[in-house]
Amino acid sequence: MNRHDIVVIGTSAGGLETLITLITPLEKDLPAAVFIVLHLSAASSAESIVATLQKHTVLPCKVAEANESITYGTIYLAPADCHLLLTDIHIRLTKGPRENGFRPSIDTLFRSAAAYHGSRAIGVILTGMLYDGIVGMDAIRRSKGITIVQDPSEAPYRDMPGNVLLHMDVNYNVPAAEIGILINELVYRQVEKHPIPDDIKVEAAIAERITTSSENVEELGERSVFICPDCGGPLWQMKHGNVVRYRCHAGHAYTAQTLLEDKDRQLEETLWMAMRILEERKNMLISMVNQMEISTAVQAVYEEKIEEVDEYVSRIKRVIMQDISTHEVLRKQTEE
Repeated sequence: MNRHDIVVIGTSAGGLETLITLITPLEKDLPAAVFIVLHLSAASSAESIVATLQKHTVLPCKVAEANESITYGTIYLAPADCHLLLTDIHIRLTKGPRENGFRPSIDTLFRSAAAYHGSRAIGVILTGMLYDGIVGMDAIRRSKGITIVQDPSEAPYRDMPGNVLLHMDVNYNVPAAEIGILINELVYRQVEKHPIPDDIKVEAAIAERITTSSENVEELGERSVFICPDCGGPLWQMKHGNVVRYRCHAGHAYTAQTLLEDKDRQLEETLWMAMRILEERKNMLISMVNQMEISTAVQAVYEEKIEEVDEYVSRIKRVIMQDISTHEVLRKQTEE
């Protein structure tokens, strides 16, 4: 009979202090391996974070290395700018496409844990912003693993745990201080083996760069009318479990919310560019009026064009400011 011997943890903003709270009560000789994705910038030092964590746990902490064997009683941290993936007995690191804009991605780690370890996996989502972790946690849930979320009411940033709870029922929704104690108990609990959904295996293979053909993506969903914000390729819409999301054959992946925000960002950038071009047109017209010898009639035409450009610029500004105001209202409503 198997046990819950693979623990995967995902966190972002506010994550370091919360991780310290979680790992402090973990027991020596824990019969499980612990893997952490903390969203880091490419310039961050994973080594310094490991050094900080090591001061608060009896378990050895290290930055994960490619192709090393999984060792019980060890805490592994994903290095900056690399996806951390699990196979049956080894760790893999890849520079694969970002998921939800992140590398390392929580979804990537959690999905690999579900694909190779199924019901033995324990998934934990802690404080953080945005949507990474929803898809991965759903993969663990669908593979009959254990799902744990930090109570959003006590999380410094409650987007990530709150978004998971919006999409699925989890096994445990508890304060961070209780999660380590809970893990100490769960790792001794025996579990039955359950079949792992095929789509989880396929997506894990894509993340490992084993397969990247469009045929494999077509197995997962239907081609949509949208294009990938990162590479410009077509996106396939998928809905396995409780999450609607999108993936291109190159490997970029998005929840519906992340894709919408990317489209909003692209639209805003386009509007700012249009406004800049219109301002340049206006300045050119003003320069022509001031520097060229033109008749009164022609000057009147130019001045009319300047007023027209001013009206276009004002309209674009109103659209941009309205969009910003709408996002602020939606964010406040979500936080409440």
